[in-house]
Amino acid sequence: MSQPALRPWLAAARCSSRKCSLGANIIARHQSTHREALLETPEDWANFRKTREERKLQFSFFEPYGSTTTSTNTFKYRDGLVKPPRDATVSALLAAGAHFGHAASRMNPNFVPYAYGTRAGITIIDLDHTLPMLRQAASLVRAIARAGGLVVFIGTRPDLRPIVTKAAERLGRQGFYVGERWLPGTLSNRRQFFGDHVVDKERMLPDLAIILNPLQNTIAINEFAAENIPTIGIIDTNVDPRLVMYPIPANDENTRTAELIGGVLSIAGREGVALFERDNVATLKQQGKKQRQRISSSMSNE
Repeated sequence: MSQPALRPWLAAARCSSRKCSLGANIIARHQSTHREALLETPEDWANFRKTREERKLQFSFFEPYGSTTTSTNTFKYRDGLVKPPRDATVSALLAAGAHFGHAASRMNPNFVPYAYGTRAGITIIDLDHTLPMLRQAASLVRAIARAGGLVVFIGTRPDLRPIVTKAAERLGRQGFYVGERWLPGTLSNRRQFFGDHVVDKERMLPDLAIILNPLQNTIAINEFAAENIPTIGIIDTNVDPRLVMYPIPANDENTRTAELIGGVLSIAGREGVALFERDNVATLKQQGKKQRQRISSSMSNE
């Protein structure tokens, strides 16, 4: 190979080696200048504490003008399950995907009043109907829990199991859940299931049932209807809204939608339980006051 042909290769190698050496020198200089010195003398410790106080003062000064997001209030994937909102909004339902229905060809004729329209062959649910019906259901749950009623949450899909479990926990002793398959005859044939002694001694019938997937639990809904127990259910476009007593038109196959609706209803139930306990405390105080007045009046008469 001739010498002119070698020169471009030698020049490129020389430039690349020069760039590599220059980058290595810059990195070494950066490491040497940013290396923290050891705190050996009392003056070093004093300067370190002074620098730390200055940084803390600077952070506290600029904190009101920056983001308030911390590790405790930042959004997490399971926030809909752990920290659901108290009041639902149209935007929250929209973000949860509650407006998506099934194919237009599968829409139940009785669902037409709750349908907004059709897009790309998919029925869109009118959330302006969903929101007031959800709030009505929440008011019902709150009223029943305040009266001391028992509420059972039913979600028999694997993704609904943690939702109904968490919802029942919020109601404490007044909340129950069914996360597995509903056994036919649990209510209609309860004496054979649990025995006469348990049925006569325990409170077996709930006062309200909330079903997150009603289409797969029609047997349970029929048993609740036979016992005159009101039911709340998420009704999709392929389901007859008359299946439950208080329908909530929404996407019943979306986990986020079930988390939002189940969370709103369970929080309303928790508020009802708190009001029930407060009313019990007020009633006990009133009874105690009347009893003391009765005792004092009887002692004065003697």
